[in-house]
Amino acid sequence: MRLSNQQKLAGMVAVSLFMALLIGGFLWTREPDYAVLFSIQDEKDGGQIVTSLQQQNIPYRFSEGGHAILVPQNVVHDTRLRLAAQGLPKGGLVGFELLENQKMGISQFAEQINYQRGLEGELARSIQSLAAVKGARVHLAIPKQTAFLRDEQKTSASVLVSLYPGRTLEPIQVAGIVNLVASSVPQLNPGNVSVIDQEGRLISQSQDPFRNAGLDANQMKYVREIEASYARRIQDILSPLVGASNVRAQVTADVDFSQTDQVAEIYKPNPAPETAIRSQQINEAVNGPPAALGIPGALTNQPPVPPTAPLTQPAVAGAGGANANGNAQNYNKNSTTNYELDKTIRHTKGAAGNVKRLSVAVVVNYKTEPANDPKKPKPAKPLPLSNAELTQLTALSKEAVGFNQERGDTLNVANAPFTPVEAEAIPDIPLWKNPEIIALAKEIGKYLLLAAIAFFLWTRLLKPVFTDLANAQKSVARMPVSATGPSDGSAAEELPETDLQRFDSKIELARETVRKDPKMVASIVKGWVDGGDREK
Repeated sequence: MRLSNQQKLAGMVAVSLFMALLIGGFLWTREPDYAVLFSIQDEKDGGQIVTSLQQQNIPYRFSEGGHAILVPQNVVHDTRLRLAAQGLPKGGLVGFELLENQKMGISQFAEQINYQRGLEGELARSIQSLAAVKGARVHLAIPKQTAFLRDEQKTSASVLVSLYPGRTLEPIQVAGIVNLVASSVPQLNPGNVSVIDQEGRLISQSQDPFRNAGLDANQMKYVREIEASYARRIQDILSPLVGASNVRAQVTADVDFSQTDQVAEIYKPNPAPETAIRSQQINEAVNGPPAALGIPGALTNQPPVPPTAPLTQPAVAGAGGANANGNAQNYNKNSTTNYELDKTIRHTKGAAGNVKRLSVAVVVNYKTEPANDPKKPKPAKPLPLSNAELTQLTALSKEAVGFNQERGDTLNVANAPFTPVEAEAIPDIPLWKNPEIIALAKEIGKYLLLAAIAFFLWTRLLKPVFTDLANAQKSVARMPVSATGPSDGSAAEELPETDLQRFDSKIELARETVRKDPKMVASIVKGWVDGGDREK
């Protein structure tokens, strides 16, 4: 018994389907790795890139949210070069390349407009290079130059930035954008640059209402850093004594950010031994010659003694204001003396960020009573700290923060038992809503589906074909054959095992004879054929 043509065709089809299923399942479960081709900055550029990929039959995908185009990792670089040859992506901005294709005879107004457009595009590209900025637009208001100062207008600029989701710009980054634009445009003051985000909020520091009200985020951050530093000092110095989990510290700092600029000019007189005369003027007036008085001789003819300060000197004999008879004479004397004074000019500028006052609060947990008998352990019993221990901890805390009582610092160390922190209860998520369980079920479902399809093909297609093939081989082996062959076409009786062996040996002998002398076999067969024709 042999397989029919239909059975052979069905077996071939079943094997082909099974192999195709295995290959398809392998390719289905093992997806190619995708990498980012370009981030979509402009929807127009994204549409052109997708159209080009479709024309080139390159598979692509979009990232979550549609902010990037993904292609298979093995064709990323090749695809980028092909798109770059087409000028993609353009970025939606025009820079100074606009000036490369200017026509002859262009007007000065059009040339100025092109230059302004190119400058705006270049500034926008520079701002987009920031990590948090997704897109940017720059608008410049450059007035026309005039020779009259009263008609002169100031240059201004506006910047619109579009940020990535979840990203923000720090004040220092906004100030960097403002200075970038102001430094790139002639005669542009940083105060005339406004920066807004995609939601229309003004984020430039020069127009910050909190800054104008005296509230500065940098100052608040500086205060928090100081407070955290003092609290960390206390915890670092007390942790080895009471344990890291047994101490808590909080510090409130009063920081003065005001700046004082003081100029003082101080005058004070010189002390008596260090007096210095700056200028002196003496005027004397006499109406008549004074009478000669005194004893003639050298002492009478001596000049008057030089005046000294103060002008209190004893009267010289013979030069007084009275004659020998005691009558007063007309005599006038004026003296003006100017002394040097000490002068001190002091210019004092106070530094900002001085700590005016500290308020420190420290809480220390109770200590645990040690077990006296290790063989009979007892539950731990909290005990309060002694006064000596509290005094020691207070002194260490004061030294750690630089306690200064003159400026009004306060420090309070309290000893109290800590309440154990209870773990937050995590809400139970049903299994059918758990993302991890859902992802695992999808992954297992793929392999179960492949196994079910393979089992169906084996039981319904492949196994019956192989069973029929095996049964056919067994039927051929057990087919009844007579020694001389069937003469009348009727079913022959089943031969014993010895006859079968004899028949097999005859068949093998006939095959050997055909291999050794095929001519003789051919003549015998020819004789059989001729004999059959003669009998007819």
